Amino acid sequence: MKRSRRKFSPAFKAKVAIVALKEQQTLSELAQRFEVHPNQISLWKREFQQNADKAFGEKSSKEEPQINVDQLYQQIGQLQVENDFLKKRRGAAPLKKTGL
Repeated sequence: MKRSRRKFSPAFKAKVAIVALKEQQTLSELAQRFEVHPNQISLWKREFQQNADKAFGEKSSKEEPQINVDQLYQQIGQLQVENDFLKKRRGAAPLKKTGL
């Protein structure tokens, strides 16, 4: 019977890599404990070490959205014109009330 391919979450891979870095157990013991091949643990450990510097790198650009200042000034100007128009309209002629 064919066995389907398992997919592991990044959190699980990081957990296994950290335990492997501690070197308190052999790779075969870890492989038995986490039910993965020892070569896979070695690969995750190596990848974890290579990408460790990214954990303390620059902040992602997702946190600071790009602001278009010109568009905001244009919108402010348009709102001011509309506001002035409504102020003049309100002072010039009161709205008629209709009885329903």
